[in-house]
Amino acid sequence: MVALVGGMFLSGNTTPRLGIDLAGGTSFTLEAKNEPGKPNAITSANMDTAVNIMERRVNGLGVSEAEVQTQGSKHIIVNIPKGTDADQAREQVGTTAKLGFRPVLSIGDPKPTKDPGGVPKPNETPDKGDDGKKPPQGDKGDKDGDKGEGDSDKSDATKPTSTPTTQGRAVPSALRKAPTPTPTPTGDAPQKPTKEQADQAKQAEELQKQFAALDCTNPKARSAASSKAASRPTDQPIVACDRKGQAKFILGPVELEGDRVEDASAVFSAQGGSGWIVQLDFDGKGGKQFGQITGELAKQQSPQNQFGIVLDGEVASNAEVTFAIKGGKAEISGGFKQGEAEDLANILSYGSLPLTFDIVDETTVSSALGEEQLRAGLIAGAIGLALVILYMVIYYRGLALVAIASLAVSATLTYSLMVLLGEAIQFALNLPAVCGAIVAIGITADSFIVYFERVRDEIREGRTLRPAVQRGWPRARRTILVSDFVSFLAAAVLFIVTVGKVQGFAFTLGLTTLLDVVVVFFFTKPLMTILATRKFFATGHPWSGLDPKRLGAKPPLRSRRRPAAPADTKEA
Repeated sequence: MVALVGGMFLSGNTTPRLGIDLAGGTSFTLEAKNEPGKPNAITSANMDTAVNIMERRVNGLGVSEAEVQTQGSKHIIVNIPKGTDADQAREQVGTTAKLGFRPVLSIGDPKPTKDPGGVPKPNETPDKGDDGKKPPQGDKGDKDGDKGEGDSDKSDATKPTSTPTTQGRAVPSALRKAPTPTPTPTGDAPQKPTKEQADQAKQAEELQKQFAALDCTNPKARSAASSKAASRPTDQPIVACDRKGQAKFILGPVELEGDRVEDASAVFSAQGGSGWIVQLDFDGKGGKQFGQITGELAKQQSPQNQFGIVLDGEVASNAEVTFAIKGGKAEISGGFKQGEAEDLANILSYGSLPLTFDIVDETTVSSALGEEQLRAGLIAGAIGLALVILYMVIYYRGLALVAIASLAVSATLTYSLMVLLGEAIQFALNLPAVCGAIVAIGITADSFIVYFERVRDEIREGRTLRPAVQRGWPRARRTILVSDFVSFLAAAVLFIVTVGKVQGFAFTLGLTTLLDVVVVFFFTKPLMTILATRKFFATGHPWSGLDPKRLGAKPPLRSRRRPAAPADTKEA
């Protein structure tokens, strides 16, 4: 008890985390569904990836202290505090991940830049820029023509260019998939740009301004940019950050949807010192599209020979292409660590599955209602505890002190554990959990009653208190263990077969049941052994609760010696 309470104070937090139903907000319980033809799509890796995606989506709403966590093998719980649009949150967490391959038009420093760069007119062809500098080069990929496979290297996103000026000149001509505008005919008066060209130039200018103003080192700004990019149509360019906030990009329209990826896996390759790589398998149509896209990208200068793997408006990886990759297979390499390669493979696999989710439970509670519920729960618990103590005092008198002390120890252990579990596993105390704690008062008191009655039974048989405490314990112990095992089994089954807030009730009930065993074995029984040596209890004082007369005890048991046989009987 001292260790738990000390740990609670050392953690700097002395109050349990409150669930949405008490603190106010919205809670969703989502259940994963297998897609037709893919019965084994629900895996722990895909569920973890889904949690990460939903966290980024919720954070994109500007939500603070949101909780997204798995529950069991196929459920995800999303708790969003008060002040969030529930409809918008439902849309964000309930839809499938959006994964796409977009061409990179420009890469820049993650911090804001003062000059967004020159924006050419629609009929102006890209060049090397007014300053005459060449675009910076990324890492080149290693060619591999075996079995129709190729690979592409991950670009050096940790050292992006400081400004997008040079690369920005190629943005207008790559904003759309339509052919480039017809050049202006020769003559004294230049031809007036068409409406399409004017719109294209305006769009390019807006993208450059967004690109210059974006601060990818700011998590809130990065989340907002990702949310905005994810909401744009797939045939429109976007401005996005990478996942680590180390670079920002202008990306063209989606050239290949993520659902064309049939499989992705992280493997270690010793060939050429590649290390950890991600292998991709596309379906038939996706393989052809990928071959065409990489063929076009390979003709471009860096960084426009790269494609970005974009998940929900955020660049998960950007790879440089040096040749057309055909055959429906590809490799992405570039000095990945094992965790990075596995994470990217999970993202690609998740986008291609995809997992779908159904919202099976939704609860919205205002903070005022949550406070009322918490107050009502605490009042109910106080009333229940007062009634138990009153019963103990009336019926057991002095023994009530043992019961009250044991309840106090149990309450201290329960409270400190809830606080520590809130920090360790994000356990949140909701209203059903409070109900479970209230029910546990009766379960804990029942264990004391069983032991007290066993001791009183021994006294009724004529034994004194000290042997009664020792002889009554084995029988009481068996009864307590069986009773607590049944309660814990019920709580465990309830925790497994239910979802949502009911699991809070089951968790608290199971926790308090285990603590009941600990308290009875390591506090109540030793305390009774100590009190049995005290005169007030040992002599059966009328207020001790162990008065032999009140209990109707038999005469004290005494050892009887067998009388000796007569001498003549022995001789006979």
